[in-house]
Amino acid sequence: MSLYFDAFRIDHILGFFRIWSIPLDAVEGILGQFVPAIPVTEEELRAAGVGFDFNRLCKPFINEQILLDTFGDAANWVAENCLQAVKGGIDLRPEFDTQRKVEQYFLAQKPDDRTDRIRNGLFSLISNVVLLTDAQAEPGHWKGAFRFSMEKTTSYQYLPEAVKGPLQAMYVDYFYRRQDDFWREQAMEKLPALKRSTNMLICGEDLGMVPHCVPDVMNGLGILSLEIQRMPKASGAAFFHPKDAPYRSVVTPSTHDMSTLRGWWEENRKLSQRFFNEILGCHGTAPYFCEPWVNRAIILQHFQSPAMWSIFQLQDLLGSDEKLRRENPNDERINIPAVAKHYWRYRMHLSLEALQAAEKFNADLGRMVTETGR
Repeated sequence: MSLYFDAFRIDHILGFFRIWSIPLDAVEGILGQFVPAIPVTEEELRAAGVGFDFNRLCKPFINEQILLDTFGDAANWVAENCLQAVKGGIDLRPEFDTQRKVEQYFLAQKPDDRTDRIRNGLFSLISNVVLLTDAQAEPGHWKGAFRFSMEKTTSYQYLPEAVKGPLQAMYVDYFYRRQDDFWREQAMEKLPALKRSTNMLICGEDLGMVPHCVPDVMNGLGILSLEIQRMPKASGAAFFHPKDAPYRSVVTPSTHDMSTLRGWWEENRKLSQRFFNEILGCHGTAPYFCEPWVNRAIILQHFQSPAMWSIFQLQDLLGSDEKLRRENPNDERINIPAVAKHYWRYRMHLSLEALQAAEKFNADLGRMVTETGR
């Protein structure tokens, strides 16, 4: 590949540190856990003052109020057909105790809104747990992981207040501190070998739930990070400003898995207004549509960034020219990851000859490249 390219991108570089593993009997990713990971043990839970009750913490928590809130007028049907009374509470019947079994059952039913609501409700019920059990755990010696977003489950919310505090502290440690050195070691077994195999420049797509060790590992190996303006890595931030990008990085206003600048501008009026005032530094009401001058201002911010590379989707560049942009911004999108049938259907609506003949567009773009030293 180095005969043709000077750089390559590692998609989801976090997978070199750890992967998200979803069990075969689950349909939704929320029941997955990081692999490899240092597990939480029964002894640790007891030492922290949480205690350990397998049925309460590791099995779906169900009561009458949760049933009513989840299923509404279908709660009685679910109770009679999918649940059973057990000592100390309510449990799922064996034929409905995994998401995969639920999925198979409802595939044989006539689809309608009520059926979909019951199926999705059962998915939610099955994932209403605080802890996930490690498949390698020995009998009598429980070990496992915290369910992601544990604090949002009703199982957690119904726990005694005295238990919630230490449990939340363990949860934060598990995801954000406990694994750091371990995951660093995992990455350093793989990434240096990849780097030694080529002279090409490497960019790592480091988006998502990024462990603290990732930036240090990437910087130490000279791997560029990916900085996307509307996907900030700082907790609580709404946007990332290209002026704050590190030198060893690639900045971009959008990727193939996102709407283009113009499409994004129209998705959330409140958000684009905030961007207009805070990031572009403009006063007053933001234009309803992403006008060419707005598009151009955002591109210029990326050109002016201290980042080593500034990369754009062609659609975002064309969006700065009234004559070259498509009429409907939704036609510019390449891929919608959540929609299986919407993938890689974009085709440029201009010929290369027409693009070459667009003198003003090429001159403006060339001027931005020259003036920003790109």
